Amino acid sequence: MELKEALAQISQIREHMARTEVFRGYRSLTVGLSGALALAAAIGQTLWLPRPLEQLASYLALWIGVAVISAVAAGGEMWTRARRARSSVARQMTLLAVEQFLPSLVAGAVLTAVIVRRAAESAWMLPGLWALCFSLGVFASYRLLPRPVFWVGVYYLVGGVLALAWGQGEAALSPWSMAISFGGGQLLAAAILYFTLERGND
Repeated sequence: MELKEALAQISQIREHMARTEVFRGYRSLTVGLSGALALAAAIGQTLWLPRPLEQLASYLALWIGVAVISAVAAGGEMWTRARRARSSVARQMTLLAVEQFLPSLVAGAVLTAVIVRRAAESAWMLPGLWALCFSLGVFASYRLLPRPVFWVGVYYLVGGVLALAWGQGEAALSPWSMAISFGGGQLLAAAILYFTLERGND
């Protein structure tokens, strides 16, 4: 019985340490590349999808593709760093970071599926809803990250609200809505990660 209690206490201590440490699994280069990819996708949308509401499947394929590539790149970076880490606390922090951010991604995916299948006339809301979901993910996990990351969550929140307020009519599914919210948000996050965690350390 004492051994089980001791192991449980060790596990709690590790989890507490993981919550109080700064998570270093996100890298500025990977995050910045996802922002640059969003800007490139916005340019591509202006060239190939001039009427996105009438080409909703192609619009979704473009932006979901950007999201998947970004998530795979970030996830691969985190997994590689977690495997290389000698500390079990670092691996615990990686798991905690995923657990905190994942629900917002799932919520965004579910919202997208419901709108596309049941309320396609409301598809213009998707960029704003995606930004709001992403802001919730940032707010949920920013305590593991440098304090200025809080402002990334604020940026996504404001971007989502503005996209919902002004994203109707001719501006519906505008490529610049995603470029400004996701592209700008990721570039801001990359700059914060670089200046707070990486500059002078790598």
